[in-house]
Amino acid sequence: MTAIEVTNLRKVYGSLVAVNDISFTVNEGEVFGILGPNGAGKTTTIECIEGLREPDGGEIRVLGQLRRGEANGIKERIGIQLQTTGLYPLLTVSELLKLFGTFFSKSLPVDELVRLVSLEDKRNTRSKDLSGGQLQRLSLALALVNDPELIFLDEPTTGLDPQSRRQIWNIVEDLQRKGKTIVLTTHYMEEAQTLCDRIAVMDGGKIIALDTPEQLINQNFETAAIEFDDRNGATIEMLSALPGVKEAKRDGGLVTLYSYSTPQTIEAMITAAREGRIAFDDLRVRKATLEDVFLKLTGRRIRD
Repeated sequence: MTAIEVTNLRKVYGSLVAVNDISFTVNEGEVFGILGPNGAGKTTTIECIEGLREPDGGEIRVLGQLRRGEANGIKERIGIQLQTTGLYPLLTVSELLKLFGTFFSKSLPVDELVRLVSLEDKRNTRSKDLSGGQLQRLSLALALVNDPELIFLDEPTTGLDPQSRRQIWNIVEDLQRKGKTIVLTTHYMEEAQTLCDRIAVMDGGKIIALDTPEQLINQNFETAAIEFDDRNGATIEMLSALPGVKEAKRDGGLVTLYSYSTPQTIEAMITAAREGRIAFDDLRVRKATLEDVFLKLTGRRIRD
């Protein structure tokens, strides 16, 4: 079953085309990721789906209903966590959850919500006294107040430390096990690769690739990645000519060689280093990742 159908969605701000005629579907029960740098159009896309922004073209169907014709009915069935949530600073976790529960015809018990996001020991703490990670978990709990079928998470772990990020990941995985459909935007490659069943890669308002993380990698790479810090500015032409190298990419001083034969390529690099044609530090070999896919498709990496 399909939870979301987006057809030829377009959103324009003056001369800026924020979302440029994109189409995709989200299946029920999957975690669907929209991956891209800041300004790619991720947030605008999901805000059009949520009903927070009016699209300039295209059609959106959410949970079998047309977005424009059934907005109120859809709101009862979805949960939204925005990038930033303005909360009453003097209200406690429990008080905020009770308040948000009054916005819907049905709501989950506060005890269940604080347990879902592991905030039992903070239920009587004012929101202004919560840490960044605790605020993000509270924001997620507020998105779950009405026990939604479909949940939108916009950059849910931006700015969090690794431990807090992992806690959010665990909650997302638990929600999927309960049958929820989740749409999340992110610019963290590891997050997308860990959580998402399928990923739409966005850049410049367009979807430039869409598939499972594994297929996105397999479609673009049959090679291992050899990375190193270049110390003498070797040319891409010279690096590409090394034995076994299919493709060479440079991002500042960081060079990535995609090789069919890692031992052959590294042996040739050592020979070139002895001859003074190349100088490198911090050599490492790894499998290709979503980072490599994005670099190949756009020519650059995503940075925080």
